[in-house]
Amino acid sequence: MEKMKAILLQKTGDLSHLKIGKMDKPVPRPGEVLVRIKASALNHRDVWIVKGLYAKIKLPVILGSDGTGVVEAVGSEEDQSWLGKSVLINPTLNWGENLSAQSPDFGILGMPENGTLADFTVVPVSNITKKPEYLSFEEAAAIPLGGITGYRALFRQGELKEGENLLLTGIGGGVATLMLKMARTAKANIFVTSGDNEKIEKARQNGAMAGVNYRPENWVKNATELFGANKIDIVVDSAGGAGFNDLIELVKPGGRLVVFGATAGNVPELNLRRIFWKQIRIQGTTMGHPQDFKNMIRFFDTNQIKPIIDHIFTFEEYQAAFQRMADSKQFGKIVIKNEK
Repeated sequence: MEKMKAILLQKTGDLSHLKIGKMDKPVPRPGEVLVRIKASALNHRDVWIVKGLYAKIKLPVILGSDGTGVVEAVGSEEDQSWLGKSVLINPTLNWGENLSAQSPDFGILGMPENGTLADFTVVPVSNITKKPEYLSFEEAAAIPLGGITGYRALFRQGELKEGENLLLTGIGGGVATLMLKMARTAKANIFVTSGDNEKIEKARQNGAMAGVNYRPENWVKNATELFGANKIDIVVDSAGGAGFNDLIELVKPGGRLVVFGATAGNVPELNLRRIFWKQIRIQGTTMGHPQDFKNMIRFFDTNQIKPIIDHIFTFEEYQAAFQRMADSKQFGKIVIKNEK
């Protein structure tokens, strides 16, 4: 059996449990394709899995949800037209037919199914699309998971419109910086928060109108003075936690608050009175339907949007890449280039 190189997680705990090893090169079954990975990208999900902070972890596993490459083999004769094509992988698995929410069989590439941090990966043919020609493999690898999550949050669930005032919390991460690019293209007025003033300045250089540091106790007052009272039409947040009620204060009456994560934990005491009195809508979102992925890629391609890349690491530098993600030092996507 032919072997391939892969970054393997054998047990959870810390980053030292990630090792480069040899595995059997996968063989595509009918309806699947084998993709030679040219570049992949990290998400916070990868670090949470390593630390054991993710549900239903199955080991050993090859992590990685984002990836681009070239189709090397197909499992069905009718899919031979894909051979040799440069493709982008949609990491959403088994979404189902419902546009509004995922099915019980929903999954994400990179656990429990082996992911993209390897020489090769196998995915359903329905999960690949042609790589936009204007993007390099490294740029394209930065888009899939964050792109579909952000696109759905902004446009399907958030219903963002031209000229609206948008607040992106925790700017710097992959999803947030991709939303910054998309919202700027959609001609929204973008405001940001971060605990790092340097990241706020980078966001401003990339199209944000203003930003505020959320670490001071009076940050909501600072934000109101900076953004304007009752001016924020839509907030997109992935943190939750005790600060969620502050976002309820910042969004205007009749506004929307879209949530796609809870990195700061659950909200200890949700201020229901402010929610119903202000008549705001709180909308959850996770990843996206295959149609969301197609719409997102078309949006990027039509507008020639390039993602913000924080750093490109070689495959052998994976530990440094994971450490940078774990330390939340990045502004944009962390990409791993496969030299093979």
